[in-house]
Amino acid sequence: LKPEAMASTRPIEFTNRAGEKLYGFYTAKGSGPMPLVVMPHGGPFGVYDRWGFDNDAQFLANRGYAVLQVNYRGSGGRGEAFERPGWQGWGTKLQEDIADGVRWTIDNKLADPGRICMYGASFGGYSALIQPILNPDMYKCAIGYVGVYDLPLMRKTDVNNGASKRTRRFFDRTLGTDTAALASISPVQRVNELKVPVMLVHGKDDKTAGFNQYKAMEAALQRAGQPPETFAVPGEGHGFVKPENVAELYRRMEAFLDKHIGAGAK
Repeated sequence: LKPEAMASTRPIEFTNRAGEKLYGFYTAKGSGPMPLVVMPHGGPFGVYDRWGFDNDAQFLANRGYAVLQVNYRGSGGRGEAFERPGWQGWGTKLQEDIADGVRWTIDNKLADPGRICMYGASFGGYSALIQPILNPDMYKCAIGYVGVYDLPLMRKTDVNNGASKRTRRFFDRTLGTDTAALASISPVQRVNELKVPVMLVHGKDDKTAGFNQYKAMEAALQRAGQPPETFAVPGEGHGFVKPENVAELYRRMEAFLDKHIGAGAK
């Protein structure tokens, strides 16, 4: 990779609606306002975006998009006092922080408000589909990659698949045990509020966000009369490894984004 061909990544900071200072990264070639891909990290707790080369961010920037990564409350790298306040905030506090980061990029003329899409893996995939439900005027499309879309199903699957007591206790603390509350923040359960084009990507051998999550979300979108674009791959797990599958994913993402927020968008 030639360094001069790479997009620059710059650290950003902004204040969320709770008055707390948050940090993240903005990657782009050129100056804004640009079509923006919002890319939340997985986890969500303890994981964080850090300084350095990012395959996804550089690919998207190379194709003409700006990329926003937000270290929302609950992210790692800033101690327990920053991580704990995000607990049980999957569909609330964490999503507010992501949306506040998007608004910051718009206010600072870094993003074209009419050309914004979500893309993420794992919790990022969950965020990709819940954000357009919570902020329907903000996004034009969503790409969920190995995501979790039905939180009660995830808890049931963990138990049935023999998750350790330690894992179950962690989810009790950080996600919650109220099934009705979890359903209320699940994209599967609120699919009728999801009004943007969706692309779903999953490995059929995923043991972290089970393939049943993909099947549940695809079926819900079909019932709602909004069939998604799909890419389900045998032999892949929680994130693609085989180069040919990664390349095909990028080709499909490029075409999807071009259609909805890129040069090919109406």
